[in-house]
Amino acid sequence: MGLLRFTAKVSGRSEIGFEGERLALSFLKRKGLKILSRNYRFGRKEIDIVALDKNTVCFIEVKSRSNDAFGRPEEAVTARKRHHLELLALSYIKRYKLLDYDFRFDVVSVFFDKIHASHNIEYIEDAFDAGGSWTS
Repeated sequence: MGLLRFTAKVSGRSEIGFEGERLALSFLKRKGLKILSRNYRFGRKEIDIVALDKNTVCFIEVKSRSNDAFGRPEEAVTARKRHHLELLALSYIKRYKLLDYDFRFDVVSVFFDKIHASHNIEYIEDAFDAGGSWTS
């Protein structure tokens, strides 16, 4: 399966968000995932990354933070956001006729440590099920 869609995001995202997504892409590629799409949009909703992990299509949300004042990055994937990701996944699966593939929802959490000029990436595979409930 080739690259299906690669688009640049044009909204006013923060530098931290762009850098977090760049780091997440690099991390996922090193783990052996094949990137199918970035910033896939359906209506006003968007999913950050769609990737293929063997025979599983992964719908991946990337969340980045530089401090924990508002919680850990992955905590920003709310029930509403999970519902939007489900709708996006359904759109993607139908559009590219991927009904023969398994699928899952993953979250990449990127935490920037400004003091030590470093970052920490946490990859949560199969983070929630299609009903929007957290699996871990």
